[in-house]
Amino acid sequence: MFHSTFTSESVCAGHPDKICDQISDAILDATLTKDKFARVAVETLVTKNFVALAGEVTSKVLIDYKDVAASVIRELDYIDPILKFTDKSPVIVKIHSQSPEIAMGVDEMGAGDQGMMFGYACNESPELMPLPIALSHALAMKIDQMRKTKLTYLRPDGKTQATIRYENDKAIGIETLVLAVPHSEKVELAKVKLDLMKYVVAPVLEKYKLSIDESHVIVNGTGVWHIGGPASDTGVTGRKIVVDTYGGMARVGGGAFSGKDPTKVDRSGAYAARYIAKNIVAAGLADRCEVRLAYFIGAKKPLMQEVETFGTEKK
Repeated sequence: MFHSTFTSESVCAGHPDKICDQISDAILDATLTKDKFARVAVETLVTKNFVALAGEVTSKVLIDYKDVAASVIRELDYIDPILKFTDKSPVIVKIHSQSPEIAMGVDEMGAGDQGMMFGYACNESPELMPLPIALSHALAMKIDQMRKTKLTYLRPDGKTQATIRYENDKAIGIETLVLAVPHSEKVELAKVKLDLMKYVVAPVLEKYKLSIDESHVIVNGTGVWHIGGPASDTGVTGRKIVVDTYGGMARVGGGAFSGKDPTKVDRSGAYAARYIAKNIVAAGLADRCEVRLAYFIGAKKPLMQEVETFGTEKK
């Protein structure tokens, strides 16, 4: 009998890196809404009271990038000056058009970048994702939901982490859960933990038909977290690709996703690989599946097309 544990983490919508991902994607969405053939590759950096936008946009429409960034920041509830990062923070824009050498390959309906992409699926969870990352995501999303409704003393930013016990590569239970979320100075940590157990942990575990002893749930490990967000930790687009994919359970490609239009195979290729892997598992053809792709700029077909089922295939 082989026993092991595996840990994955997720982050809340107000995490500094996720702020950047969402600003980059909001610029992409705003551009593609008006020009579906636009080429977009935008990255964002946020830090204390500052936003920087950089990258390439080739489009027949003009977008107010600063306004888009401010709108996302506002939606994420960064409006309180005490956070030292708000929708009024200065925004610097350094966005130019796509390199003509790259555009030439894409214009011929080829890939807009080189690189490798991986898609993965397994039958550990209803989402056909590894249980550690599925559980971490569910907890992070529940924190965000509660922060906007019942637990309004919570502040944007936050992280979750789930350690799952395995027996012969089968998930059999939870070892530890970690939740970290900043909150108002007026609320004691004991109340924060009580509320998170009741309104976040309990409903999520009920959904997954799991249980845990409260002593195995860690909330704000240092004991104090009041100010989160970019004032405490610089954020950059694409720095959470392990969170965005499979929580470390499967391989990740060489590029991030956010702020990139579909010609960028870092994004579209990874999505397609996940789609294939998910359908193989959903159809009962295998318990686990990894799909591997690779491209060069201008390639119309992948250089690598592999399907790995780790000995779990049924056909």
